[in-house]
Amino acid sequence: MKKYILRIVTGLGILASALSVTLVLVFRFLNRTNGKILSSGELRKYLLYVPKSYDPTTPTPLIISLHGFAEWPAHQMQISHWNDLADRHGFIVVYPCGTGFPLRWRIRGDAGTPQDPALDVTFIADLIDKLQSDYNIDPARIFANGLSNGGGMSFLLSCRLAARIAAIGTVSGAFLLPWEDCRPSRPVPLIAFHGTGDPIVPYSGGPSRSFELPFPSIPDWIETYARRIGCSLEPFVLPGFGEVSGIQYSNAERNIDVVIYTVQGGGHSWPGGGSMPKFIVGHTTYDIDATQKIWEFFQEHPIHIMDT
Repeated sequence: MKKYILRIVTGLGILASALSVTLVLVFRFLNRTNGKILSSGELRKYLLYVPKSYDPTTPTPLIISLHGFAEWPAHQMQISHWNDLADRHGFIVVYPCGTGFPLRWRIRGDAGTPQDPALDVTFIADLIDKLQSDYNIDPARIFANGLSNGGGMSFLLSCRLAARIAAIGTVSGAFLLPWEDCRPSRPVPLIAFHGTGDPIVPYSGGPSRSFELPFPSIPDWIETYARRIGCSLEPFVLPGFGEVSGIQYSNAERNIDVVIYTVQGGGHSWPGGGSMPKFIVGHTTYDIDATQKIWEFFQEHPIHIMDT
């Protein structure tokens, strides 16, 4: 009997090991990248898309699109559909890869530790340098956007790389960086999307079912951001799209805008983008195309000489 039980236990152990190896191999296949650089002593990877229409004689916009927690570059590419717009409008898109397991962006942590946010900021700065050396990137039109943890990373870039990042976009952004740690060299325009039914980063703030973290109230955070970069605190209402409503804070003299689109009942997903498991993220709306709206916003907000 003991020998029989031992064989079962051994067999289960072998099966578990095989499954672990299989999962690792599957993730490596899904997490495909086509570029790498050394940054702060770490080998960092990214997925780059250059449309066939790219003209090396023409300064070209660069879109940096950042995946969420436990996601990866190719998945961000699939759900955001940035490549489709790149084909139509001729810009370059790069999907950087976070660190750790699950993959993530270090948007909060202590300086000088492995979780130091400066490490990921340096990686993005190094990546911009690399792409500017390889392609004719327009320095006035470098933009960052991201989902969830990637949205929080976009905010961090607006704080630490404001001289290089013209504007940012966030979807279900996880904003955890204290305001006192955000001292940008110039005001960075922002467009955000967030669902009132987000189960992971709650619209009203506080911890969620997934994370015991002090998420801020999204409307309050957006208003504070607008005030901090010099916008009027009397927003005007934007045209609605079905279950999506929007407001905009502005400083017309300096071409600074902060926009938030609220999805009634929306979940932790990319509006108008690729499907994600509903039992995890909740409802995905198709009443608005977040990627298209972010691109339109970016086009209106390049860096101007007076901004720097």
